[in-house]
Amino acid sequence: MSEDRVPLSHPDISKADIAAVVRVLKSPRLSLGPRLVEFEKAFARYVGLAHAVAVNSGTSALHLAVRALGVGPGCEMITSPFTFVSTSNCALFEGAEPVFVDIDEKTWNMDVAKIETAITSKTRLLMPVHIFGRPMEMDKVMRIARRHGLPVVEDACEAIGATYKKRKAGTFGVASTFAFYPNKQMTTGEGGMIVTDDDRLADLCKSMRNQGRDPNAGWLAHARLGYNYRLADINCALGITQLARIEKFIAARERVAQRYIRKLSQVEELVMPAPYREGRVSWFVFVVRLADRFTVRQRDAVMAHLSARGIGTNNYFSPVHLQKFYREQFGYRPGDFPVTEKIAARTIALPFYNRLSPTDQDLVIETLKAAIARL
Repeated sequence: MSEDRVPLSHPDISKADIAAVVRVLKSPRLSLGPRLVEFEKAFARYVGLAHAVAVNSGTSALHLAVRALGVGPGCEMITSPFTFVSTSNCALFEGAEPVFVDIDEKTWNMDVAKIETAITSKTRLLMPVHIFGRPMEMDKVMRIARRHGLPVVEDACEAIGATYKKRKAGTFGVASTFAFYPNKQMTTGEGGMIVTDDDRLADLCKSMRNQGRDPNAGWLAHARLGYNYRLADINCALGITQLARIEKFIAARERVAQRYIRKLSQVEELVMPAPYREGRVSWFVFVVRLADRFTVRQRDAVMAHLSARGIGTNNYFSPVHLQKFYREQFGYRPGDFPVTEKIAARTIALPFYNRLSPTDQDLVIETLKAAIARL
C-alpha cells in the first residue's frame, strides 16, 4: 500500500524528541521510571490541576476515570453519539449503559439544551466531549451537573490547550482525559492522561493502571482489580519534549486551519467549522461538511476522488449509535439522533498537521474543489 502524497495526519517529531527517547533506551529504567513522574508533573502544571496520571491510551484514561467513580451495572452515563467510540465504550467496560444526547448543528458538540431530558434515576455520570478541540459550554454543563448532583468527566482527548472563557478544557469536571495518539496535537506514540484535583481519584487511577498495586506495596501485592495500563518511560520521554512545544503546535495548527477557512469559505457547497468566540480552539482535525442538499454517496464520491489522487481523507465521525454492536445491543436505528446523522453523513476530514506546507494545502484545496465540481 503506497503512502499518500499528502497524508491525513503527520506527527511533528524533532531531533530533541528522538534524542530524549534514545536516552531512555540507554538507561536501565524503561518503565515506571523517572520520565513517567516528570511527564505527569509537567502535564499537571500545564493543565493547572494537582494530579496527572499517565496511561497507555486515551481509552484507558476514560476507562479508569469511569471505574474510579464507581460507575457500573445498572448505571447510565450521558455522552455524545458524535465522537470516537471509546467515549461510550468506557461505560460498557464497566457494565453501565451510555445514554446519548444529540449534538448542536453548529458546534457539533452535545446539545446542552437536551442534556436534562436524558437524565434519569440511573444517571451517574456526565461525559461531555470537546469535539475536534472545540470546548463545550462547560458553565452550562456544570450547572446541570450541580442541579442533579452528578459528577462530570470531560473527554478532552482532542482538546489539549483549548480554552473556554479563559479556563483550559479539562479543568471543569472532577476529572478529565487526554490522548496522545500520533494524529493528536502532541504525541507519545500511544498514550493518555487522567487529570484531577481529587487525591483519592488520582491514587485509585495510579493503582488500577498498575495491576491494582498500591504505592510502596510489593510487586506481587494487589489491593484491587487492576490493569496493565502503564505508559513506558520511552513514551513519557517523547511526551515531555512534545509538551514543551505544545503552544507552538497549537499556533501552527491554527494557521493551517485559518488558511483552509479563508480559501474554502467561498465554496458554496461547503460548510466551514463555526466561528468560536468563547476562548481558543485547539485544532485536532480540520473537518468540513457538504451542504445539506448532498447525500452520503456524494460525500463518499468526493472522498474517493481525493484518495485516488494521493490525498488523505476520512469521515469524522461515524455515529456511535449506528455502529454494528451498538445497534445489536441497544436496538438503535437511523433517525434516533437526526442531527448527528445529518452531520456525519456529510463530513470530510482534510489533511491537517503542524507542518502542512502551503503548496500541499493548495493541492488539497484545488483537488477538493475539482471533486465537488464533479458532483
